[in-house]
Amino acid sequence: MSGNERTQEARLELSDTENRLARGEMEILGLMPNASNYTFLVQISPSEANGGEGRTLAVYKPEAGETPLWDFPEGTLGLREVAAYEVARALGWPDVPPTVLRDGPHGRGSVQLFVDFDPEQHYFTLRDTRLADFRSIALFDAIINNADRKAGHCLVGPDSRIWLIDHGVCFHVEPKLRTVIWDFAGDALNDEDLTALAGLGGSLSSGELGERLDGLLAPMELDALARRIASLHASATFPVPGSDRHFPWPPV
Repeated sequence: MSGNERTQEARLELSDTENRLARGEMEILGLMPNASNYTFLVQISPSEANGGEGRTLAVYKPEAGETPLWDFPEGTLGLREVAAYEVARALGWPDVPPTVLRDGPHGRGSVQLFVDFDPEQHYFTLRDTRLADFRSIALFDAIINNADRKAGHCLVGPDSRIWLIDHGVCFHVEPKLRTVIWDFAGDALNDEDLTALAGLGGSLSSGELGERLDGLLAPMELDALARRIASLHASATFPVPGSDRHFPWPPV
Protein backbone atom coordinates (compact mmCIF):
# COMPACT_ATOMS: atom_id res chain seq x y z
CA MET A 1 0.00 0.00 0.00
CA SER A 2 1.40 3.43 -0.95
CA GLY A 3 1.83 6.32 1.48
CA ASN A 4 -1.08 8.17 -0.14
CA GLU A 5 -3.31 5.13 0.16
CA ARG A 6 -2.43 4.76 3.84
CA THR A 7 -3.25 8.43 4.41
CA GLN A 8 -6.60 8.05 2.63
CA GLU A 9 -7.39 4.95 4.67
CA ALA A 10 -6.56 6.79 7.92
CA ARG A 11 -8.86 9.65 6.90
CA LEU A 12 -11.69 7.22 6.22
CA GLU A 13 -11.22 5.66 9.66
CA LEU A 14 -11.13 9.11 11.20
CA SER A 15 -14.33 10.09 9.45
CA ASP A 16 -16.01 6.97 10.82
CA THR A 17 -14.94 7.92 14.34
CA GLU A 18 -16.17 11.48 13.93
CA ASN A 19 -19.47 10.22 12.59
CA ARG A 20 -19.96 7.95 15.59
CA LEU A 21 -19.07 10.73 18.05
CA ALA A 22 -21.41 13.16 16.32
CA ARG A 23 -24.42 10.91 15.76
CA GLY A 24 -24.30 8.06 18.25
CA GLU A 25 -26.52 7.75 21.29
CA MET A 26 -24.81 9.26 24.33
CA GLU A 27 -25.00 7.92 27.89
CA ILE A 28 -23.26 9.67 30.78
CA LEU A 29 -21.14 7.34 32.90
CA GLY A 30 -19.87 9.91 35.41
CA LEU A 31 -17.92 13.09 36.07
CA MET A 32 -14.21 13.17 35.27
CA PRO A 33 -12.15 14.01 38.39
CA ASN A 34 -10.01 17.14 38.85
CA ALA A 35 -11.52 19.08 35.94
CA SER A 36 -11.98 22.85 36.14
CA ASN A 37 -15.18 22.61 34.05
CA TYR A 38 -17.96 20.01 34.08
CA THR A 39 -16.40 17.14 32.16
CA PHE A 40 -18.21 13.84 31.69
CA LEU A 41 -17.06 10.40 30.66
CA VAL A 42 -19.71 9.15 28.25
CA GLN A 43 -20.48 6.04 26.30
CA ILE A 44 -21.58 6.48 22.72
CA SER A 45 -23.47 3.72 20.95
CA PRO A 46 -24.29 3.65 17.23
CA SER A 47 -27.91 4.26 16.39
CA GLU A 48 -29.96 1.31 15.19
CA ALA A 49 -29.89 2.85 11.72
CA ASN A 50 -26.09 2.38 11.75
CA GLY A 51 -26.12 -1.17 12.98
CA GLY A 52 -26.45 -0.49 16.70
CA GLU A 53 -23.33 -2.48 17.62
CA GLY A 54 -20.15 -1.41 19.42
CA ARG A 55 -19.59 1.33 21.96
CA THR A 56 -17.12 4.20 22.13
CA LEU A 57 -15.88 6.01 25.22
CA ALA A 58 -15.64 9.78 24.91
CA VAL A 59 -15.22 12.96 26.95
CA TYR A 60 -18.17 15.35 26.86
CA LYS A 61 -17.70 18.99 27.90
CA PRO A 62 -21.05 20.81 27.78
CA GLU A 63 -21.10 24.54 27.17
CA ALA A 64 -23.42 24.95 30.17
CA GLY A 65 -20.72 23.55 32.47
CA GLU A 66 -17.94 25.93 31.44
CA THR A 67 -16.44 28.12 34.15
CA PRO A 68 -16.46 31.76 32.93
CA LEU A 69 -13.02 33.23 32.22
CA TRP A 70 -12.18 36.92 32.20
CA ASP A 71 -10.16 36.76 28.97
CA PHE A 72 -12.16 34.31 26.83
CA PRO A 73 -15.77 34.79 25.68
CA GLU A 74 -18.30 32.68 27.58
CA GLY A 75 -19.53 29.52 25.94
CA THR A 76 -16.59 29.18 23.52
CA LEU A 77 -14.26 26.68 25.18
CA GLY A 78 -15.82 23.68 23.46
CA LEU A 79 -15.64 25.46 20.11
CA ARG A 80 -11.91 25.96 20.64
CA GLU A 81 -11.46 22.27 21.49
CA VAL A 82 -12.93 21.37 18.11
CA ALA A 83 -10.95 24.09 16.32
CA ALA A 84 -7.67 22.76 17.73
CA TYR A 85 -8.52 19.29 16.46
CA GLU A 86 -9.30 20.70 13.02
CA VAL A 87 -5.93 22.48 12.84
CA ALA A 88 -4.09 19.32 13.90
CA ARG A 89 -6.07 17.36 11.35
CA ALA A 90 -5.17 19.83 8.60
CA LEU A 91 -1.48 19.68 9.53
CA GLY A 92 -1.43 15.91 9.91
CA TRP A 93 0.20 16.34 13.33
CA PRO A 94 0.31 16.23 16.31
CA ASP A 95 -2.10 13.60 17.62
CA VAL A 96 -5.28 15.21 18.96
CA PRO A 97 -8.18 12.78 19.55
CA PRO A 98 -11.11 13.22 17.14
CA THR A 99 -13.33 15.97 18.52
CA VAL A 100 -16.77 17.13 17.41
CA LEU A 101 -19.41 19.62 18.48
CA ARG A 102 -22.85 18.22 19.22
CA ASP A 103 -25.86 18.23 21.53
CA GLY A 104 -25.80 15.96 24.55
CA PRO A 105 -27.73 15.35 27.77
CA HIS A 106 -26.62 18.76 29.12
CA GLY A 107 -26.83 20.65 25.86
CA ARG A 108 -24.28 21.52 23.22
CA GLY A 109 -20.65 20.75 23.90
CA SER A 110 -17.44 19.24 22.60
CA VAL A 111 -17.17 15.46 22.46
CA GLN A 112 -13.70 13.96 22.19
CA LEU A 113 -12.65 10.34 21.78
CA PHE A 114 -11.39 9.02 25.13
CA VAL A 115 -7.77 7.91 25.11
CA ASP A 116 -6.78 5.05 27.40
CA PHE A 117 -3.55 6.41 28.87
CA ASP A 118 -0.86 5.82 31.49
CA PRO A 119 -1.54 8.36 34.29
CA GLU A 120 2.07 8.15 35.46
CA GLN A 121 3.41 9.51 32.17
CA HIS A 122 3.43 13.14 31.05
CA TYR A 123 5.76 15.72 29.49
CA PHE A 124 8.20 15.83 32.40
CA THR A 125 8.59 12.04 32.55
CA LEU A 126 8.79 11.73 28.76
CA ARG A 127 10.97 14.70 27.87
CA ASP A 128 14.38 12.98 27.97
CA THR A 129 13.37 10.09 25.71
CA ARG A 130 10.68 11.69 23.49
CA LEU A 131 12.00 15.22 22.93
CA ALA A 132 11.73 14.94 19.14
CA ASP A 133 7.99 14.26 19.51
CA PHE A 134 7.54 17.41 21.56
CA ARG A 135 9.06 19.55 18.82
CA SER A 136 5.94 19.30 16.66
CA ILE A 137 3.78 19.83 19.75
CA ALA A 138 5.65 23.06 20.53
CA LEU A 139 5.08 24.35 17.00
CA PHE A 140 1.41 23.36 17.11
CA ASP A 141 0.93 25.24 20.38
CA ALA A 142 2.56 28.34 18.87
CA ILE A 143 0.17 28.15 15.92
CA ILE A 144 -2.97 27.85 18.02
CA ASN A 145 -1.71 30.24 20.73
CA ASN A 146 -2.24 27.69 23.48
CA ALA A 147 -2.61 29.45 26.82
CA ASP A 148 -2.49 26.27 28.91
CA ARG A 149 -0.15 23.48 27.76
CA LYS A 150 0.35 21.59 30.99
CA ALA A 151 2.58 18.53 31.21
CA GLY A 152 -0.46 16.40 32.04
CA HIS A 153 -2.16 17.35 28.77
CA CYS A 154 0.30 15.05 26.97
CA LEU A 155 -1.01 11.49 27.28
CA VAL A 156 0.73 8.28 26.26
CA GLY A 157 -1.73 5.82 24.74
CA PRO A 158 -1.43 2.02 24.48
CA ASP A 159 0.23 2.48 21.07
CA SER A 160 2.92 4.75 22.64
CA ARG A 161 1.65 7.76 20.69
CA ILE A 162 1.50 11.06 22.54
CA TRP A 163 -2.06 12.37 22.49
CA LEU A 164 -2.83 16.00 23.27
CA ILE A 165 -5.96 17.11 25.12
CA ASP A 166 -7.51 20.22 26.72
CA HIS A 167 -7.47 22.97 24.10
CA GLY A 168 -10.29 25.12 25.45
CA VAL A 169 -8.12 28.22 25.97
CA CYS A 170 -6.49 28.58 22.57
CA PHE A 171 -6.86 30.97 19.61
CA HIS A 172 -6.98 34.22 21.58
CA VAL A 173 -6.38 37.32 19.45
CA GLU A 174 -3.64 38.48 21.86
CA PRO A 175 -0.37 36.58 22.43
CA LYS A 176 -1.03 34.17 25.32
CA LEU A 177 1.31 31.25 24.73
CA ARG A 178 1.75 29.52 28.10
CA THR A 179 3.41 26.13 27.99
CA VAL A 180 5.86 23.86 29.78
CA ILE A 181 7.54 23.09 26.44
CA TRP A 182 10.09 25.85 25.86
CA ASP A 183 12.93 23.50 24.84
CA PHE A 184 12.95 24.81 21.28
CA ALA A 185 12.64 28.55 21.96
CA GLY A 186 14.58 30.48 19.32
CA ASP A 187 15.48 27.35 17.32
CA ALA A 188 15.20 27.51 13.56
CA LEU A 189 12.26 25.92 11.79
CA ASN A 190 13.23 23.43 9.11
CA ASP A 191 12.02 23.20 5.52
CA GLU A 192 9.34 20.68 6.45
CA ASP A 193 7.99 23.06 9.10
CA LEU A 194 7.90 25.95 6.65
CA THR A 195 6.14 23.87 4.03
CA ALA A 196 3.54 22.81 6.59
CA LEU A 197 2.96 26.41 7.66
CA ALA A 198 2.56 27.57 4.06
CA GLY A 199 0.05 24.80 3.37
CA LEU A 200 -1.86 25.54 6.55
CA GLY A 201 -2.09 29.22 5.70
CA GLY A 202 -3.40 28.42 2.24
CA SER A 203 -5.98 25.99 3.59
CA LEU A 204 -7.11 28.57 6.11
CA SER A 205 -7.55 31.39 3.60
CA SER A 206 -9.10 29.55 0.70
CA GLY A 207 -9.38 25.87 1.54
CA GLU A 208 -11.07 23.25 3.66
CA LEU A 209 -9.64 24.41 6.99
CA GLY A 210 -11.21 27.85 6.65
CA GLU A 211 -14.58 26.23 6.03
CA ARG A 212 -14.22 23.90 9.01
CA LEU A 213 -13.21 26.70 11.39
CA ASP A 214 -16.02 28.99 10.25
CA GLY A 215 -18.44 29.20 13.16
CA LEU A 216 -15.94 27.77 15.64
CA LEU A 217 -13.77 30.89 15.87
CA ALA A 218 -14.71 34.55 15.59
CA PRO A 219 -13.53 36.46 12.48
CA MET A 220 -10.94 38.34 14.57
CA GLU A 221 -9.61 35.04 15.90
CA LEU A 222 -9.34 33.62 12.40
CA ASP A 223 -7.44 36.72 11.31
CA ALA A 224 -5.11 36.38 14.30
CA LEU A 225 -4.53 32.71 13.46
CA ALA A 226 -3.59 33.67 9.89
CA ARG A 227 -1.18 36.32 11.19
CA ARG A 228 0.49 33.85 13.60
CA ILE A 229 1.00 31.35 10.80
CA ALA A 230 2.47 34.04 8.54
CA SER A 231 4.69 35.39 11.35
CA LEU A 232 6.06 31.95 12.19
CA HIS A 233 6.79 31.35 8.52
CA ALA A 234 8.49 34.74 8.11
CA SER A 235 10.64 34.45 11.23
CA ALA A 236 11.40 30.76 10.59
CA THR A 237 12.02 30.29 14.30
CA PHE A 238 10.21 28.95 17.33
CA PRO A 239 8.85 31.72 19.56
CA VAL A 240 10.67 32.74 22.73
CA PRO A 241 9.02 33.50 26.08
CA GLY A 242 7.69 37.03 26.43
CA SER A 243 7.92 39.27 29.46
CA ASP A 244 4.51 38.18 30.77
CA ARG A 245 3.74 34.89 32.49
CA HIS A 246 4.59 32.13 30.01
CA PHE A 247 4.20 28.96 32.15
CA PRO A 248 0.80 27.43 32.99
CA TRP A 249 -0.22 26.79 36.58
CA PRO A 250 -0.14 24.19 37.85
CA PRO A 251 2.54 22.88 35.46
CA VAL A 252 1.18 19.32 35.53
